Amino acid sequence: MKRFKFIEHKRGTVKDDILSGLTVAIALVPEAVAFAFIAGVSPVVGLYGAFMMGLVTSVIGGRPGMISGATGATAIVMVSLVKIGTDMGGEGAGLQYLFATLLLVGLLQVLAGVFRFGKFVRLIPHPVMMGFVNGLAIVIFLAQLDMFKVDGAWMQGTPLYTMLGLVGLTMAILYVLPKYTTKVPAALVAIITVALLVIFTGIDTATVLSFVQAKGGTGIEAGLPVFHVPAIPFTWETLYFIFPYAAIIAAVGLIESLMTLNLIDELTNTHGNTNKESIAQGVANIVNGFMGGMGGCAMIGQSIINIKSGGRGRLSGIVAALSLLVFILFGSSFIEVIPVAALVGLMFMVVVGTFAWSTFGVLDKIPLSDALVILLVTILTVMFDLAIAVLAGVIVSALVFAWENAVRIRARKSIDENGVKRYEIFGPLFFGSVQMFNSKFDVEGDPDEVIIDFKDSRVADHSGIEAINKLAQKYEQAGKNISLQHLSPDCRKLIHKADKLIQVDIIEDPEYTVAAGGFEDYSPV
Repeated sequence: MKRFKFIEHKRGTVKDDILSGLTVAIALVPEAVAFAFIAGVSPVVGLYGAFMMGLVTSVIGGRPGMISGATGATAIVMVSLVKIGTDMGGEGAGLQYLFATLLLVGLLQVLAGVFRFGKFVRLIPHPVMMGFVNGLAIVIFLAQLDMFKVDGAWMQGTPLYTMLGLVGLTMAILYVLPKYTTKVPAALVAIITVALLVIFTGIDTATVLSFVQAKGGTGIEAGLPVFHVPAIPFTWETLYFIFPYAAIIAAVGLIESLMTLNLIDELTNTHGNTNKESIAQGVANIVNGFMGGMGGCAMIGQSIINIKSGGRGRLSGIVAALSLLVFILFGSSFIEVIPVAALVGLMFMVVVGTFAWSTFGVLDKIPLSDALVILLVTILTVMFDLAIAVLAGVIVSALVFAWENAVRIRARKSIDENGVKRYEIFGPLFFGSVQMFNSKFDVEGDPDEVIIDFKDSRVADHSGIEAINKLAQKYEQAGKNISLQHLSPDCRKLIHKADKLIQVDIIEDPEYTVAAGGFEDYSPV
C-alpha cells in the first residue's frame, strides 16, 4: 500500500526509542481518558489500562515498536458489561465484573497464541487490509472532531479559529521539521512548541485538564495500581454472564492487534510474531484484571506515532508505558497544560499516514469484487466495529474465491482406439464445483470403460469425494466401470481415508511421479 510519505524505513536507536516513547505517552493520555468514559469507568482505570497493556506487550510481545493500550474497539463492548454488572450488584459491581471479564479475555487470547491461531491472520486478503486501514483512519479522524465541541455544541468564532490555528501549526511542524532534521521526533517538538506558545501567550484554548474535567473527571493524578481479586461471586451464573463479553473482547482485541502488527510490519519492512503477540495481549489483559485497569489491545494511531518518531525497539513501548505511569504519579500538572489542539493535529497527521491513498488509484484497476470488499470493510469499520468489518470482508472474499474456482472446472473428453473414454479434468473439485463437475459426464452415452484423469485437478474436500462416489454409483448402475488416474499424493490420501464411502479403480502410472504410492485396497466397481 503506497502512502503519503510519513514513515521512514530506518533502524531505531536508544535515543529515538526514548524520545518516541515520551511522545507516545503524551498522546496516550487523552485517548485513555476518552475510552474510559466510553466504557463507563473512571479515567484513572483507563490510564492504568494503557500503562499495563503498553508495558507487558512491549516486554514480551511479538512486535517491537507496536503500542498497546485502552482502545475504543474494546471499550464499546465494555459499556453494556459495566452497566448490566452495576444493575446486578450495585454501585462499583460493574467495574468488578469488567476486571473478572478481562481475566477470561486474557485466558482466551493466551490460548489463541499457544494453539498458534495467530497464523490465521495470513488468510486476511489484501483488500480487507486496505479497507481496515482506511476505516480506522476515518474512525480516528471522526474521533478528533469531538474535540471541536464545547458542551456538545460545535465551536464557533474565536475559539474555533484558535483551535484550527493551533492544529494547523502542529501539522505544519510535523510536515516540515523532518525535511531538515530527524534527530528529534517531530511530534514531540510540535507538542512542546504549541504548549509553550499557549502558556506564554495566554491563549485561551482547551487543555488536557479541561478535557478531563469536561468528561466529569478531576485530573489524571493517582497512585500506583494495587493487586486485588475481582470482588464478584465466582459461580456458573457469573461465567454465563461474562463469557460472551470476554469472547467478543478477546476476538476484537486480537483482530485489531494482529492486523495492526501486519500494518507495522509493512511500514517498517520487518516481521513480527503473531502467536507471541497473542500471548502477550492475553497476559496484559490478565494483569489488568488483577491490577485494576480496563484492558485493551494494540493502538494503530499510537503505533504509527511511535514508528514515525523513530521508535523501533521494545524500549520505545517500555518508555511510553513508564512515562505514562510517571505522569499519573508525579507529572500530571505538566501534562494537563498541553493544548488539546496539539494532540488533535498529531492525530490528523496519523490519519494522513494511515489511510491507504493508493485506494483511489486502484479501484478501477482491480477486480470489481476486490473494490467492493475494500469499500465494504471501510464502511463497516466506521459504522459498526472492526471485528464485524473484517469478518464480513473475509467471508465475501472467500465466497468470491470459491465461486471463481467453481466455474473454472472443465473437462476435455476423448475416446482411445480401445473404446475407452477419458475425461481430463481441469480445476479443483470441491464443494463449490461439484455441480459443474457432475454436468460434464454423460453416463448413459459413455462406453463401458471410463477414465477420469486428475492430472490437472485436485480433490479438495469431502464434497469432492462424495461427488466421485455418486458418479461411480451411477456408472455401476449403468453396468459400466470408472477409474481414476493421476491423483496427487494428498488427493490419494484423502480418498484412501474415505475407502468406506467410495470404491473405484485407481490406475497406477509409473511415469507420473507425483502420484507415487499404492492403493491396492480399492477394488473395481
